[in-house]
Amino acid sequence: MTENIRRVVYIEDEPEMIDLVRLILKRKQYEVIGASGGREGLDAVRKMIPDVVLLDLMMPDIDGWEVYQQLKADDATRSIPVIVITAKAQKIDKVLGLHIAKVDDYISKPFSPAELIESLQRVFGEREKAANA
Repeated sequence: MTENIRRVVYIEDEPEMIDLVRLILKRKQYEVIGASGGREGLDAVRKMIPDVVLLDLMMPDIDGWEVYQQLKADDATRSIPVIVITAKAQKIDKVLGLHIAKVDDYISKPFSPAELIESLQRVFGEREKAANA
């Protein structure tokens, strides 16, 4: 049964958001490891090599785009899908994230539990299709 559990690192400076996401995803067989800030998040991702990274953009130590660039520049973490979860909800931010930076998905806060789960299912579904092609 434990083989079905997907590991998620959520890099977010608000502990309440990490707790909320952990609560939402626990019922769907995800293990959520919270990292409160960019530096801690990079360390957690490099140590664990999770199945997916959830990434806030606005953090006090290292902003999310810098974290994303560092993950994509590292051979060990380059292939990990990244879903941005942020309060930066303007259309231009989403376009920049999805089409310029090429994040795997972009969710605006506030979001519903269904939005988060659908995003994860979409990202994993696309990865599995690509792997089987």
